[in-house]
Amino acid sequence: MADETGWDSEVSLTVRKYALQNALEYDGMGQAGSVLGRVLSEREDLRNRARDLMDLVSAEVNLANLLAKERGLQEVRNKLERIDPNALEREKQRKLEGLKELPGDTSNVVLRFAPNPNGPLSIGHSRGIVINSEYADLYGGRVVLRFDDTDTRVKPPLVDAYDWIREEFEWLAGRPADVEIRASERMPIYLKYAKKMIEGGHGYVCRCKAEEFRKFREAKKECPCRGREIPENIDDWSHMVSGILVEGEAVVRVKTDMSIPNPALRDWPALRIQHTPHPLVGEKYKVWPLLDFQSAIEDHEQGVTHIIRGKDLMDSTRKQTLLYDHFEWDYPESLYWGRVKVHEFGGFSTSGILSSIESGDYGGWDDPRLPTLKALRRRGIEAQSLRDLWGDIGLTQKDIAISMQTVETFNSAIIDSKCERRTFVADPIEVRIQSNLPSKETLIPKHPEGSIQGSRIWKNDSIVFIQSSDLTSGKLRFKDFADIEISGLDAEIECEDRSDDRKIVHWLPKKMSRRAILTVPEEELLKEVYGLVEDFELEVGAIYQFERVGFAKIESINKEGVRLLWLHK
Repeated sequence: MADETGWDSEVSLTVRKYALQNALEYDGMGQAGSVLGRVLSEREDLRNRARDLMDLVSAEVNLANLLAKERGLQEVRNKLERIDPNALEREKQRKLEGLKELPGDTSNVVLRFAPNPNGPLSIGHSRGIVINSEYADLYGGRVVLRFDDTDTRVKPPLVDAYDWIREEFEWLAGRPADVEIRASERMPIYLKYAKKMIEGGHGYVCRCKAEEFRKFREAKKECPCRGREIPENIDDWSHMVSGILVEGEAVVRVKTDMSIPNPALRDWPALRIQHTPHPLVGEKYKVWPLLDFQSAIEDHEQGVTHIIRGKDLMDSTRKQTLLYDHFEWDYPESLYWGRVKVHEFGGFSTSGILSSIESGDYGGWDDPRLPTLKALRRRGIEAQSLRDLWGDIGLTQKDIAISMQTVETFNSAIIDSKCERRTFVADPIEVRIQSNLPSKETLIPKHPEGSIQGSRIWKNDSIVFIQSSDLTSGKLRFKDFADIEISGLDAEIECEDRSDDRKIVHWLPKKMSRRAILTVPEEELLKEVYGLVEDFELEVGAIYQFERVGFAKIESINKEGVRLLWLHK
């Protein structure tokens, strides 16, 4: 029976299945050619009708990509599962090429991404979002977005950062987190477990000065506080919570074996007194958990099954395992990645960036010289390029160093086919064409390979602009126009067809020119290049590939001209 497309409903369903599968595999950028190939592999009887079938394929691919864009990849996955659950296996196999299978029980996978909201996310944070969300998608699991915001003094939360991070997570993962938690709102839970730990004799209140305890720890000896009776510890705990004791007077420690080879694991601190107000909950709490304690408790509360993080946090795993042993809990499976150094951003920290912004060294969190996701997005880096980057690196403990050029290569592969071309002439010089113009208009493809249909329509003019450095030769070819001979600042058209191997230069008719400033990030500087830009259907926020420049984004258009922000070659 035929449906409204004229095709048998079984054929339509097969095409829809592969369109959804392709959109899922390529994050909402499915391709009709790939889908057609899969359809014909399953339905060889349709090969002689491939040309006719292409219209249906293109329509379903567009619908699948639109669904991914508007409602997220999870909705695509749900729809595909309803049609054919087995079709999800292809996606899983493809992605597991870069990500090894998760160990242990994977029947109900729960992962987490736990940033400190003391600023926006950086390129380093993007790894955690990508890896955890990819695994969640592969196993039909969940990701908890947990704001670890219990440090009010050293790394105080920034109120705006919660929204920034939430939005950046969704941008990178292609969907919102399944669960969202603010640790500061769950303080009663951590305080409850701290008291339970003390009451069970697995923790104690330590009144030793930091330097005093360090000596005990290094000597592998118990401090005097450790041997006190539980009621004494509970009294001190009450004094901590009520605010009677002040900062530095006491901490709660987790009891461990003081002979453990690693000093960091010996009676490690779990909670401390902190009277600095929290931007969200104010002065309500006087005792706050340190990260290793808070994180461990929350992982248990949320049923986290797998923790994936940097190998520099292996000591955190060891500490938390000791705490889990006290509570008789099973610790989550743990996987680690090695350090990745991005050459251009070696020494940045969130607190350091904030200080530099406040001092005026940078214009804000989205300054294009910074490694923040805000900055990368402002320039035009696509989420898919970061997903491709981390998928390619995979989950390895090997330390590696990369350049931003690596990110740019991934990004270029994504945007090249969908970015229209335009012309930018830096340091322009005026040249007058003395001969008659061959036509009133010049038609130039919007994309040289035809991935974008249509042409740019240039109104020809006897006055044109070229880059001053291109006047080194008298014989030139104006790209997509004609062979030219220049004498001084006058030019004659020799012929429209290319006649020899003379230098090809970019040019702009005066009628198609508009003043422009191109901002180029160069290490610590923002270089401004003045010139003229092709004035054809320019759109604020759009990215174009500019001849001889590379990709750049239109940041503003006004009567003074056009402001461009350079992205990459």
